[in-house]
Amino acid sequence: MPNIVTERFIKCHDYLKSNKLIKSSRQFALELDFLPQSLSEILKKRRDVTIELIRKAVDRFEFNPAFIFTGNGPMFKKQGHDSEMKVLTVVSNKYNKQQIIHVPVMAQASYANETLTKDLIKQLPTFSLPDYRYDVGIHRSFDVGGDAMEPTVFEGDKVVCTFVEPEFWANALRFNHVYVVVTDSDVLVRRLQSKINQDGSIRLICDNDFYETSTIPVGKVREIWHVRVKISPFLQAPSRKLDPQFEREFEGLKQLLFQQTEMISVLNKKINKLSD
Repeated sequence: MPNIVTERFIKCHDYLKSNKLIKSSRQFALELDFLPQSLSEILKKRRDVTIELIRKAVDRFEFNPAFIFTGNGPMFKKQGHDSEMKVLTVVSNKYNKQQIIHVPVMAQASYANETLTKDLIKQLPTFSLPDYRYDVGIHRSFDVGGDAMEPTVFEGDKVVCTFVEPEFWANALRFNHVYVVVTDSDVLVRRLQSKINQDGSIRLICDNDFYETSTIPVGKVREIWHVRVKISPFLQAPSRKLDPQFEREFEGLKQLLFQQTEMISVLNKKINKLSD
């Protein structure tokens, strides 16, 4: 049974075909650089549509991503108007399974101000996780820079996140959860202190009390990612050093024990002489 997104995708395809805007399903597949056999499986509802195929259909045939993902709005984007939904670049492996794109610290400034092109994003490191939760939706991982979220996450940690569609920001954002918020100038890992306020802003806090709370207008937010898991470097077990005060007291006890042992030895010698 296909998911609802696949059914909406098929509906858009069928509209193009019934109105003779495409000659055939084969032509549709080839124009999207997609195998006609694989498209046939989708149209027969034997498999679900991929995010990459949706992205290509949005670019080539003006599919409205808001309709595809939420059912709202027309099936196709109106000429001269951009959809409010952002279609993200994704990468799939040879088995057509979506990979998690990792955004390292050095690339985050360019990622935020959108100077990273789709081709450059596809050159970023990718990986997958052995968990069914990452087979659904769009996922990214980000390096954590700085100590603003200590002790929850530390500099050098990586956070794996799920994309939150802008249409769901009003209802899906969860109070006190950790998110990656991509603004027009920065990539922030923060804890969400409020949903969207009446003035159109969100309130973000740091787990490190040294940093102040920040309020960001939603208009400056490009993307929001819900943090699902963190990946931390392996750390060697710390050496078991004793507290300096305890060490001093311990040394004092050792010396006292040694002195008492010497005294007992002297007393034993005297007792032995008396017994002789």
